Order: sequence, then structure tokens, then C-alpha cells
Amino acid sequence: MNPVIVEQGDSPVILGLPHTGTHVPPEIFARLTPRGQILADTDWHVERLYAGLLPGATTVRATFHRYVIDANRGPEDESLYPGQNTTGLVPLTDFDGEPIWTEAPDAAEVSRRLATFHAPYHAALAAEIARVKARHGVAILYDCHSIRSHIPFLFEGTLPDFNIGTNLGTTCDPRIEATVRDICAATGRTMVVNGRFKGGWTTRHYGRPETGVHAIQMELAQSTHLQTEAPPFAYDEARAETLRETLGAVLRALAGVLT
Repeated sequence: MNPVIVEQGDSPVILGLPHTGTHVPPEIFARLTPRGQILADTDWHVERLYAGLLPGATTVRATFHRYVIDANRGPEDESLYPGQNTTGLVPLTDFDGEPIWTEAPDAAEVSRRLATFHAPYHAALAAEIARVKARHGVAILYDCHSIRSHIPFLFEGTLPDFNIGTNLGTTCDPRIEATVRDICAATGRTMVVNGRFKGGWTTRHYGRPETGVHAIQMELAQSTHLQTEAPPFAYDEARAETLRETLGAVLRALAGVLT
């Protein structure tokens, strides 16, 4: 299976989808614990949630699961949140801190996974950023994520519905952050900017506003669009349609914010 699927568009907006993939090669899947084989930490149905919201948007989607290797972590596996619980380049635990491997991959295997999965995803993403920037003079990478709203291992309490990350305003033009913030705030839903999730490696690595490349991460609480945040993680059409109205407004606004 191709590790990345690209759909090219003519908008300045690029949607990154690093965590919606569920493909795990059989030889890797066999080494996951029964708990790990549930693949609970998938960004469930996020590709469906954003589908068709912005005609002309480019999408870059990883097909492999984050347990194979996490496309939103740096290849050197540096911590995104020093001093806080998190998961690494090849996670050894799930989001609840429970082991997911019967036999954890060694350094050589991690290197192979980097070359086979991680590198092709980021090569494709970098190529699309360059193509879009060449066309428009700017590129806006909007990194799409979702996570359970209650995960005591990672954060206290209930996660807001909208979690906007720009690494404290460093990864994009201030107008981009303000546009997303204001649209989300107007819904009356819970939201935060640069709270527990300030933007992952993708946002921080590519977001260089001084060069015309802007990046912002949206982490959605899964309670906004799932029937339940537990297996089978079913999509909730009614909840999702309400949310899609807001997300569509966000993307349409981003497409014109710098022009």
C-alpha cells in the first residue's frame, strides 16, 4: 500500500492528515498487544469530516497507522512537550499509558519504518507545499487532527472542542490564527488557542511565515463528531454536519485571508 495519498488542488490551502490511516503491515500488527490491535488512538473519520469542505484544497494523507510510525513526530524523536506525558516517533504505549507491543521495535526497525513510511509522507507534503507556494506566493498548511476528550494520561479534565495550535503564534501569520480563533469562538463551543496542543512536529517544522509558508493545527475533541469515543468509534452524522459547517467556514476564510 502506498504510504501517502495526495489529491492536488488549486487553493492556497493544504490539508495534512497524518493520523487517519489504519494500515498496519501484518508482520507489525502481529506484534501489537490485543489492546494495541484496537488502534484506539486513530484520528477517527477526520478525512470524512473534512471531505469536500473546500473545493480546490490539496490533501496529503498518510495511510499507515501512527503505531507503525507517527508522521507528526520528528525523525529525531525529540519531545514536543518536555516534562509532559506524550507518545513518541514509534509509540511504546497508547494514550492511556498502556503498553501496545509484545516486542517493541529496535533502532534498526525504527530506521526502516522512517524510510518506508515517514519519509515518503513528508516528501509528498513538502512537494505540495512547494507547488502551492509557487502558484500563490503563499501556502497555508492546515493540519487535521482529533483525539478523545478525556485522557487523564495526557491532560486533566475535558478537552475543549476546538484546540488551535500555532506554537505560540510562531508558525503562521497572526491573521491566520485570528481568523480560525474568531470563527470557532463565534460558535459558542469550547475552544483554546495554544493550550495542551500547541501544534505537532508538522506544524512546527513547516510553519515559516517569513518564507510564505504558514501552518496551523486543529485538534478536535472526538466528542464533536463520534457517537462514542470507544469502539467501534462510529461517525455521528448529526454532530458531524453541525461541525462541518464551522470547519467549512474556517477553510473558506483561510483560502482568502492573505490575499
